[in-house]
Amino acid sequence: MRVTVAGAGMAGLVAATRLRQLGHEPRVLEKGTRAGGSMLLSSCVIWRHLEWESFREDCPGGDERLQRVIWERLDDGLRWLESLGTEPVWHDTENPLTTGRRYEPRTLTRLLAEAAGEVEVETTLPRDAEPPVLLATGGFPGRLARERGLLLRANPWSEGDGLDFALERGAATTSGLDEFYGRVMPAPPPRIREEDFVPLAQLYGREARVFTDDWTEITPPEVAWHENDLAQLVGPRAWYVVAETNDRIEAARAAGGTVVEREDGTLGVHVAAAVTHTIGGLRVDVEGRVTGADGLWAAGVDAGGVATGGYASGLAQALVFGLAAAESIAGA
Repeated sequence: MRVTVAGAGMAGLVAATRLRQLGHEPRVLEKGTRAGGSMLLSSCVIWRHLEWESFREDCPGGDERLQRVIWERLDDGLRWLESLGTEPVWHDTENPLTTGRRYEPRTLTRLLAEAAGEVEVETTLPRDAEPPVLLATGGFPGRLARERGLLLRANPWSEGDGLDFALERGAATTSGLDEFYGRVMPAPPPRIREEDFVPLAQLYGREARVFTDDWTEITPPEVAWHENDLAQLVGPRAWYVVAETNDRIEAARAAGGTVVEREDGTLGVHVAAAVTHTIGGLRVDVEGRVTGADGLWAAGVDAGGVATGGYASGLAQALVFGLAAAESIAGA
């Protein structure tokens, strides 16, 4: 069977590789100039919550059926990934609330791209593509960042092509279309390069007081362990105020970020939210079938509704639903 896979990030490459294992011939189309999507720009930690109750607590608005699939199947997915020949850098996470693996992103991208077969780069999904089509285009972080005046912490070509393609065919969407996973980063003037996405993340928000751009305090009573809630709070511009500097602040300063000493001796760091991926998206079932659009599947963050109201691993979602969608297509 000829299957069109739109997107060559984690979800698309995993799905194409699994389809080939099952005897099919996927055509992998990548709008950008390279394979790897935003996986290539990440720390490449693929994780799940250690306890099911923690997953539900962290993402209370998410679809419990989809969450359960990820929570139950990720460990098998990681074993499948390693059966291809990749070796983890970490054999577990450093967080007592989660479990998973960390891989070297360039090595993993290269391995998956080779296993998936030819990737047609700089090639968009034709509007008249015939089913079956698997949408793995990375959500719409570029569009959301632009609409809300936020920074983009993802590859620049994930603009919602998969979402638009499915909506034209009657697809249903989830809630949370205004939610994103992101990080607080140094606010302009620094130009943040792709290689800066991980080291310049300002991950000390639990130790900071938070102020609006005009210095009105908005420090929340509690901050989640992942600090994604602070990214939603900070928006286009804000200030973090801390008692003393740290490595992340000094990295921001070295990159040209604004760090000021206040009259009381504290430090103010000018920050902004940056979008890594969107959380809302296409409504899918547990096999990745898009609701309301025959012949379409979605994997990765094109499939919405997993982490609504919180934060969960986008790469875990990509791996598990990349496999699930491929197996569903093969059995269709």
